Amino acid sequence: MAKTHQFPNTPLPVKIAGLGCYLPERVVSSAQLETELEIPTGWIEQVTGVRERRYASGETSVSMAAAAARRALAMAGVELDEVDAFVGASTGPQQAIPCTAAFLQRELGAPDGGSACFDINATCLSFVVALQNVAHLVAVGVYRTALIFSSEIASISRNLNERESAVLFGDSAAAAVIQRAGPGEASAIWHTRFATFSSGADLTSMQGGGTLHHPNDPLTTREMNTFHMDGPQVFKKATRLVGPFVDSFLAETGWEHSAIDLVVPHQASLHGVEWVARRMGFAPERVFSNLAERGNCVSVSIPLALTEALEQGRVKRGDRLLLVGSGAGLTLGAMALTF
Repeated sequence: MAKTHQFPNTPLPVKIAGLGCYLPERVVSSAQLETELEIPTGWIEQVTGVRERRYASGETSVSMAAAAARRALAMAGVELDEVDAFVGASTGPQQAIPCTAAFLQRELGAPDGGSACFDINATCLSFVVALQNVAHLVAVGVYRTALIFSSEIASISRNLNERESAVLFGDSAAAAVIQRAGPGEASAIWHTRFATFSSGADLTSMQGGGTLHHPNDPLTTREMNTFHMDGPQVFKKATRLVGPFVDSFLAETGWEHSAIDLVVPHQASLHGVEWVARRMGFAPERVFSNLAERGNCVSVSIPLALTEALEQGRVKRGDRLLLVGSGAGLTLGAMALTF
């Protein structure tokens, strides 16, 4: 029997005070990849919905994160010495140890010892998971100002033997400044929910890099260090689960569809974004998508989409937003917030 949950109606008085993103200059078109990988003309956009994506060319995860962070800080009007927590929220760290957040503190020139630094990895949902955790810490005053960042260089881990996933991903970074909402401000996080269905844990994976297939183990193959996804099975499992998950989430939140100004989904694939909109009953103009120009940017996907929606005037203060997506695990996640 499924567990029932009771949730308080009191929202967390927390706001996203600033957003920023970074896109590498190198633009790689689908036509280009079709030539390089000997794929029929037009196949990539037809199957994945991606027309072009960005690939890092000399950037590091930290340098991209720093560029996004500076823009988020500028929007928020926050100085570096006001930030008391840097939180990394990415699938791929810059290196195994220490956390990427520590390198970001140094890259930005933030005061040495003036902030806590740690990383959270929940694959494609890393940003939303980090936002949920940080919001509680900010709401109770553990931190006054936190900066969450996601930065991914997925292009280097492409598995060229799996052409559908190899052409899907793009590189980018995004950052958000989180503070407690002031008196009279509408900004708040109303409800967040995550559910992991580990029966699907092997559908999306990168086997190398950990203790099971360590880089120093001679039995670790090159392919173990590349991305693997059984796309059809992920889509089949996710579409079966997402509908009931979102329905129950909205019931818990107490929001009607008509109360939501914009849905910002993880840009997993064209079929995924379209299915979420259709299954949830939202008109296309109320679901933001930048998949065609950015590709699937893994953990950066949701915060990048949110940043670009804000830049395009699709989001304004006081709007009710639904962030929703899936990640390896298989994990589903949703967050209802007032921007």
